[in-house]
Amino acid sequence: MKKSVVVNRKARHDYFIEDTYEAGIELFGTEIKAIRKGSAQLKDSYIDFVNGEAFILGMYIGPYDHGNRFNHEERRDRKLLLHKHEIKVLSEKVKIKGYTVVPLELYLKDGRAKLEIALAKGKDLYDKRQSLKEKDAQREIEINMKNYY
Repeated sequence: MKKSVVVNRKARHDYFIEDTYEAGIELFGTEIKAIRKGSAQLKDSYIDFVNGEAFILGMYIGPYDHGNRFNHEERRDRKLLLHKHEIKVLSEKVKIKGYTVVPLELYLKDGRAKLEIALAKGKDLYDKRQSLKEKDAQREIEINMKNYY
């Protein structure tokens, strides 16, 4: 069972999503408790590869209310748990110009925090405009269909 905590809607607006992966996250005790309360943000976060390991940088996890002095640092770098071949494929693709790895969604699956990450290619300004036009046209069609029936 999957319970969504945070969705990075801006990622789908700014990037063409090519491939998605599910990654675990290495967390401290107070971090998972804060995530279960919904105190997390994926805005301005990204994935980086260092020495054959994947890390998420800039992800915010708010402090846990009852964490006292053992509370975690809010924006620390967190290690992602992926298979070696997945890390190898992603890190090689990122070296190609225009590709990046972005977080799409943070969710709880069977009590564990999982992160959906995507291999993505950046959109140009005109691509974003085109996406917005298509979205508006689709919305108009749905409204007209609703009013018609």
